[in-house]
Amino acid sequence: MSADINFIKSVLSLHDEMASNGFSLVYEGEFSHEVMKMFTSMAERDMDKTNEEKAVKRKVFHVMVECLQNMTKHSDDFDIEERIGNGLFIVGKKDGIWNVITANKILKERIDDLKKSIDTINSLNKDELNSLYKKQIREGSISEKGGAGLGLIDIARKTGRKLDYQFLPLEDNKNFFFLLKVRISSKPDDDDE
Repeated sequence: MSADINFIKSVLSLHDEMASNGFSLVYEGEFSHEVMKMFTSMAERDMDKTNEEKAVKRKVFHVMVECLQNMTKHSDDFDIEERIGNGLFIVGKKDGIWNVITANKILKERIDDLKKSIDTINSLNKDELNSLYKKQIREGSISEKGGAGLGLIDIARKTGRKLDYQFLPLEDNKNFFFLLKVRISSKPDDDDE
């Protein structure tokens, strides 16, 4: 019986921790098109409950879809035939800021290129991001997983914020967790740092 009580206390502690950080949706596992649809639908209902402005809802929804597609397409824990990736997805709002957080496995040898891409995106202003986006549409090549490198650029364009990221080593030292945190202001025209 005490094991059950300890388990319940752990679950309640986890719930309290998530609630104190404003997390309303948390999922870890396989990401397919169906899971993406479920999450966007749940987040939309969550935003409806808080009477979020339409412009903010569109921005959060867009960022969620881009983040989920990024994770589905670019996870190194991915089934190409089934188009299913694996990872962690968290959405929540705290202090007037929506946070969309993703984490997925990435091979160590891919880190430098991804870091360079994100750092380049983070160094650009709004006009430069728009130019890069248009250039990527014209000249970008499609990867074997179906991406053209537009997702992260588009997220930075839509939010007007830097992309916050980390690479955390896994025990095998060949793979890392790529954590991406995107912040969206609940004020529709607030796109400053």
